[in-house]
Amino acid sequence: MMKNILPALMLGFAGMAATVALPAHAEDKAPQVHIRGSIISYSGSTLQVKTREGDTVAVALADGWKVSSVANAKVEDIKPGDFVGIASLPKDGGGDGALEVLIFPPALKGAGEGSYGWDLKPNSSMTNATVADAVKGVDGRTVTMSYQGKEKKISIPDGTPVVTFAAATKDDLVPGAVVFIPAEKAASGTVAHQVLVGKNGVVPPM
Repeated sequence: MMKNILPALMLGFAGMAATVALPAHAEDKAPQVHIRGSIISYSGSTLQVKTREGDTVAVALADGWKVSSVANAKVEDIKPGDFVGIASLPKDGGGDGALEVLIFPPALKGAGEGSYGWDLKPNSSMTNATVADAVKGVDGRTVTMSYQGKEKKISIPDGTPVVTFAAATKDDLVPGAVVFIPAEKAASGTVAHQVLVGKNGVVPPM
């Protein structure tokens, strides 16, 4: 049975990986928006979410939408050759400091590769790249991210949330569950193809 569900899980993770990483472009048909908050209710094809800003948003779930979750990982799990996504902020002394880290499963290596502006915090960025090296220091770990012929060094302070993708079902969309939803603003409202939901005490940090 596991062999039957794995392709579906990986398809859902792949879709989430792409939408987590890719920025909105002017040529896109609809503006992209990231919804962060907690579920008020879920019914049929509509998810009511109270956003971190305090607003209530009705999210229409598109046909064939997927749901995934996250599981805790450790910074020590990050090895050269791994593909990771790191949201970060510029540091006063130079370089970037991580806000969160997503370790991609090997099958998703290369998803959304690059470094883009991100809206987790003002001036933050998201870098999806291969770890060229990882060096443990006194204040955490510094990784060299390699993407599209470029490199970027990001320090990961101790205590930074580190997660990887995990399976989830629609039954996990319960009131109070924390969600991250990459969606689009359509004429009919806010529409999503992917939902990332927290479970087992682990919430989407991106």
